Amino acid sequence: MDFEKFIVWSVGPGTAEFTMIKPFDGQPAISGNGAMIGLGCDSPAQVDSLHSKAMELSVVDEGAPGPRSSGFYAGYFRDLDGNKLNCFCLQADV
Repeated sequence: MDFEKFIVWSVGPGTAEFTMIKPFDGQPAISGNGAMIGLGCDSPAQVDSLHSKAMELSVVDEGAPGPRSSGFYAGYFRDLDGNKLNCFCLQADV
């Protein structure tokens, strides 16, 4: 996917992805701000479960799981080193 504010590379729908994005917060693009790893999930329930487990491990919540756009369901968090990740699924019914 290639858009004005971000570009995404993956090997196919529902697989892991790497995203480069203009930071939403307007701050400089540095480690964890402008780069993100996406973890493909099979369902919204799996996204919810992965995000919940991340919260149990004391990561920083960057966005609760939910629909983001047509067919895209995701939750966002930062790991203990400050790297931004998301867990997502691509489905017509989310």
